[in-house]
Amino acid sequence: MKALSQKRRHPLAALALLVLGLMLTGGLYAIATTVNAAKADTTTSSASQVKEGEKLFVANCATCHGVGASGTKAGPSLAGVGAAAVDFQVGTGRMPLQMQGPQAREKPAQFTTEQTRELAAYVATLGDGPALPAEEFIDGKGDAAVGGELFRVNCAMCHNAAAAGGALTRGKFAPALAGVSNSHIYSAMITGPQNMPVFNDANITPEGKRDIITFLNTIEAQGSPGGAALGSVGPVSEGLFLWTAVLGVIIGFTIWLTSRTS
Repeated sequence: MKALSQKRRHPLAALALLVLGLMLTGGLYAIATTVNAAKADTTTSSASQVKEGEKLFVANCATCHGVGASGTKAGPSLAGVGAAAVDFQVGTGRMPLQMQGPQAREKPAQFTTEQTRELAAYVATLGDGPALPAEEFIDGKGDAAVGGELFRVNCAMCHNAAAAGGALTRGKFAPALAGVSNSHIYSAMITGPQNMPVFNDANITPEGKRDIITFLNTIEAQGSPGGAALGSVGPVSEGLFLWTAVLGVIIGFTIWLTSRTS
């Protein structure tokens, strides 16, 4: 007992205990993260999807984003962007980028839905990021009234109250949302592509995002009940149209009167 007591009072005993504690904590953390990563991989994608996605990435994306998606001068690193970012950018045809500009423009998708999922599965393995939206939140069966209020508060200042899009600064723009799939709308909200802010679950809950999608589906299905939408820009376009039309009528009537008197 006396010998053991002396060892406990050794000057290096505290250092040895500290090192042992750090090693134990680090080991437990490594085991926990490995288990979580394994669970995520098995639930979201298969090994074959990841393998095929890596092949597609090397052949089509590595030129700009670098081998391993570490980033280059031509394109940023994709570590941590998540599968949802790939679903939006590749699924809408914005990537691969057609040309440099203020922002990537939508175009016909270069990859099939399955290939897009494979690319998303590969990118998801590079770091934690937003996953693909759950089907229950993109079914379009939310509350359109609540979604309309959320849209007007959070989105209308850029996308227009009728989701017709709008101009931003330096050649950028918020696109119109008609014809955009529910999955891509949800993915855009949780990833914040280009000039769009990120609306995480603390900003807008998944149920709120579902309501917004339902609102967008509703106004798209309704069309323009008031007649010609005039671009859905609002009173500016309507006032300009009326001013131009009335002024044209006045000018035409004036020309007709002067021609009659002569």
